[in-house]
Amino acid sequence: MRKLALGVYTYAEFGAIVAAFMPVMAASWLRHRGDPAMRESGRWMRRLGWLTSRMTPLWDFGVKGEGPADIHNTPYVVVANHESTADPFLISYLPWDMRWVGKEELFKLPVIGNCFKWSGDIPLRRGDGDSVRDMMNECKRALAAGIPVMLFPEGTRSKTGELLPFRDGAFRLAIEAQVPVLPLAVAGTRECRPKGSKWFGEAKAKVQVLAPISTVGMTVDDVATLRERVRDAIADALPELRREVGVVRSAPRAAVSAVNAEAAQPAA
Repeated sequence: MRKLALGVYTYAEFGAIVAAFMPVMAASWLRHRGDPAMRESGRWMRRLGWLTSRMTPLWDFGVKGEGPADIHNTPYVVVANHESTADPFLISYLPWDMRWVGKEELFKLPVIGNCFKWSGDIPLRRGDGDSVRDMMNECKRALAAGIPVMLFPEGTRSKTGELLPFRDGAFRLAIEAQVPVLPLAVAGTRECRPKGSKWFGEAKAKVQVLAPISTVGMTVDDVATLRERVRDAIADALPELRREVGVVRSAPRAAVSAVNAEAAQPAA
């Protein structure tokens, strides 16, 4: 009964906050559309994510570590492992602006899809070459304007919470734009809302900011090396981070052959 009551409350507060934010987000989008950074519009979406997660007693979110000193005015390609639809809510606790890449289906959802559009987030139709190219070009435009972009290089949420192979897109983007990669490790969000679940779970979760990785001097021939270096950094951080949030699960790395096979896919 308690779980049911808290779940109903969480849906209700989420709906109320979205309804309250929508007019402001629409106005911000109308004012700033065409701006490659979309900072103000994006802030409203992150405020929405932060507030809705703060308002539910089911979730206890926190941040470990700090971003680079220059992240407020320097472009980075920010990447994180992807455990749950709760990941963006948790990552919204980070105190800097980003434009996010999200699957196109999110932008087509009733009501909340408008918020994704108005936030300046960047849609991606997975498996569609033209969409991937459009996404990469828009990400480069944002980076050139001095704002970081945020991607989930696994390409989808992990059903088990274990780290999936990373795809090339985010790392090719970072090398072509000659900007650093900032890895994030996410732990605990799968318990907030597992893949395939329509309900909420009670959980503690953290996002850990790891050391940035430079791409200076790298070429497209170094994409796989950069990809695996970033994946290893996140994989190494996950066991301790999971212990801190009370998740008892090992974090084995996928076999190299599986990583290479998945990385050949074009989606970011």
